[in-house]
Amino acid sequence: MSGDHGPAIIVPSALQVLAEHPDLHLILVGDKSVLEEMLRSQQAQENTRLTIHHASQVVEMSELPSHALRFKKDSSMRVAINLVKAGEAQACVSAGNTGALMATARYVLKTLPGIDRPAIITALPTIQGHDTHVLDLGANVDASPEHLFQFAVMGSVLAQAVHNLPNPKVGLLNIGQEEIKGIEKVKEAGRLLSNSALINYAGFVEGDGIFSGNVDVVVCDGFVGNIALKTTEGVAHMISHYVKQSFNRTVFTRLAALIALPVIKRLREQIDPRRYNGASLLGLRGIVIKSHGSADTLSFAYAIREAILEVQKNVPMRISEQLEKMLLTPEKRQVG
Repeated sequence: MSGDHGPAIIVPSALQVLAEHPDLHLILVGDKSVLEEMLRSQQAQENTRLTIHHASQVVEMSELPSHALRFKKDSSMRVAINLVKAGEAQACVSAGNTGALMATARYVLKTLPGIDRPAIITALPTIQGHDTHVLDLGANVDASPEHLFQFAVMGSVLAQAVHNLPNPKVGLLNIGQEEIKGIEKVKEAGRLLSNSALINYAGFVEGDGIFSGNVDVVVCDGFVGNIALKTTEGVAHMISHYVKQSFNRTVFTRLAALIALPVIKRLREQIDPRRYNGASLLGLRGIVIKSHGSADTLSFAYAIREAILEVQKNVPMRISEQLEKMLLTPEKRQVG
């Protein structure tokens, strides 16, 4: 019910993805009357694979997470996450308040054993044609070396499970590739990763390394990661703006644009941020996908598809199995 556009975007996206996947069942959580009216406006035929679960409250985009937790227990966000905990849904997808979503998901679903803090991860394009997974993107503005190590484990497992990478390369985002550079917590995290035989640690990477394709996972704290993500989105929009402006300048450039149309279309597809919508909240005992609040129909559909993929690959269980090998001490394994 939240996000910048609410059901006006989410309902048609849901119908689109539902048509693509004959084995998919979707639950729309929110104000029943609003959702039913939206389905009528979309001229949607009755579908047994689409149900509505009523929720009387909405978490506003500017609302404090603590307020949402305390006073919005029947919000669409809280109810959707409750459905995941109860096993009535296998994943939750939301375009709502990021802080409230993370706080609610962590409170309701809890974290996996061995994980102190969940992290937000998404994929970004590279010049080599495959994606790089970057985390954390804003859940933890400050993180210890141990947290960064945990992020590396989770990111590695996601890249391996969802994108079939047998031995993902993991890099730490830093201001230089040399071991002497960077703040102490990043250097200490590098030492922890270097000592782990089950992580394919490739060392430090700089900001441009996110897009080089030389590593499959880039790890950083949420403060740095969120700035990197928003900068990436801004640069993509700027390139698109200047390309369009340049081709519209004169009659001759417009004619040139017609000739170059296939190239322009391909470029737009490759750098379109909407194709990379759908960030996973890793480290929880359930699958929660965060869509960009300003998502349109196309981009929200990508977020739903990401949830489907993570359900099919059973990402939380695979993370838990890897954590058992890498993070828990022998004593804790015996107790567990």
